[in-house]
Amino acid sequence: MKVLLVDDEKNVIDVMKILGKWKTYGITTILEANCGKEAKNIIEKERPEIIFTDIKMPGINGLELMTWLDTISYHGKVIFVTGYHDYSYMRQAIKHNSFDYLLKPIEADLFNQILQEAVEAWKQDYLNSNITEDKYAYNKVVTDACLGETFDIHALSSSLPEAEQYEVTLLSFYHTHYADPVIDTLANKLYTQRLGNAYSLLIDYNICLVLTLENEWFTVEKWLSEQIECSIRIVTSKKPQPLTRLPETFSILQRKMHDNQYRHIQQAAQLEQLNRMQDIISYVNDYYMEDISLETLSNLFFLSREHISRKFKQETGLPLSKYVTKLRIDQAKYWLVETEETIYSIALMLGYQDENFFSKLFKKMTGSTPSEYRKATER
Repeated sequence: MKVLLVDDEKNVIDVMKILGKWKTYGITTILEANCGKEAKNIIEKERPEIIFTDIKMPGINGLELMTWLDTISYHGKVIFVTGYHDYSYMRQAIKHNSFDYLLKPIEADLFNQILQEAVEAWKQDYLNSNITEDKYAYNKVVTDACLGETFDIHALSSSLPEAEQYEVTLLSFYHTHYADPVIDTLANKLYTQRLGNAYSLLIDYNICLVLTLENEWFTVEKWLSEQIECSIRIVTSKKPQPLTRLPETFSILQRKMHDNQYRHIQQAAQLEQLNRMQDIISYVNDYYMEDISLETLSNLFFLSREHISRKFKQETGLPLSKYVTKLRIDQAKYWLVETEETIYSIALMLGYQDENFFSKLFKKMTGSTPSEYRKATER
């Protein structure tokens, strides 16, 4: 970043150069001007982000310099410096939308405080302006993808945190609500926290497509339930998808929305229950080789067996026993191909004491015995 110091008194510029913690706040270049005319030339050439300028100078004074800055749509931060403790100067500084002002003699702590605040404010303005400028372009890319047209996948990637695949969610707002403020707020949150992004579809401004990192949708929906009062219909992809599959994924979600297979944004209590179910599923995924029952899970997570049974099947598509069996058989397949463990040893590791029972179960699930499966997959 560049800073310009403007004052007709050289010693004042020297004092500011000494006092400023420039490197601390990311200032790489310090420019100097001893009058308004010289300052204009430097600004046109160098475009400094921060300007400290004296108000009272011969020729073009600080207020006149500020007026000129308005005509060129200058987006940096201007701090007025004056030795005149006169309210009229401060009033004019405020009128000209200066960022702040300093009185001479300059105090080091106050100078650096204002410098830090100006730098942070400029960075935030820069981020917001880029988001605003890029918003339509990103919305256009996503709309093209959803319509099945050729889209710039690299441009879309630049608006997202880096990942191989993303959870895709379609939000539909009732037409009685003006969706743009909600979508903008959501997009800014996702973008700044590096969780994903939200895009308005140009074919229908009441539809929003949200891309989030894997396992982050719960966080997003919880925030929506706390911050957004209007009713929102929602359809979410069952598993994360690469950006290349965005057209197909949107088509599936759109069809579900059209067929009324949507739900509404859940409230905090509902989301807490959903989060607990996700914890239960994660527990099962980690300990499926142990003796897991509804009774075990009920004692661990303080929920009734009936509730766990019903919700587990809703979330996974399988009853608990069949889900555990599938995990075990999938693991058995891996060990049969990648290791030389005996079938009896694999059965024991998966929690089966009877090798014959395990073999029958394996054949029922795969169509072949463990020995046949191993032989068929030999390299």
